[in-house]
Amino acid sequence: MSEAQLDPAVQHPTKLAVVAFLSGCAEADFKTVRDRLELTDSALSRTLSGLEESGHVKVRKGFVGKRPRTWVSLTADGRRRLAAHLAALQQIAADALAAVPETTA
Repeated sequence: MSEAQLDPAVQHPTKLAVVAFLSGCAEADFKTVRDRLELTDSALSRTLSGLEESGHVKVRKGFVGKRPRTWVSLTADGRRRLAAHLAALQQIAADALAAVPETTA
């Protein structure tokens, strides 16, 4: 068995989807993340709170005109930890494939 280490903070599919989405941009507004991942406001809010607490994301609040707006971004540590998590998943998959006995045709 390998020494691949999954990041427990992003093992939940919703958390993994959020950090994966954010890895493709510098910053995204709350509405965009919510709509693209098809989440409710409350589900995304809870998810972002957990990811912010673990240091994966940064949440920034401000205004556009008089309207409040929330932006989220993946931190440098969050990017590093996502890359390590994905590498661990790839290693687990590779180990599983290597354990499958070859069949002869």
